[in-house]
Amino acid sequence: MKAKIRHLTHRTSQQDLAVVLINLNQLTYGWANYFRHAVAKPIFSRLDDLVWWRVIRLLRTRHHWSWRDVRRRLPPTERWLPISAISVTRYR
Repeated sequence: MKAKIRHLTHRTSQQDLAVVLINLNQLTYGWANYFRHAVAKPIFSRLDDLVWWRVIRLLRTRHHWSWRDVRRRLPPTERWLPISAISVTRYR
């Protein structure tokens, strides 16, 4: 999973950002829905952090942003829904 995320968010990728985000969304939510019956909350959290930082690095490299630009353009209240927010249900 981490290798797929790294492949999609390569810093020098020329793909449109919308395409990258759509592919990441499909990949992470599909994986999270498949494993939501397992005890995987900590792994969901780590994957969410990995995706967030990879996208930030991609944007910083592509647009030559500083951290001030990142904070101005992506305030914490406008982050996407993390995969750790998917409800985990147990098998009975």
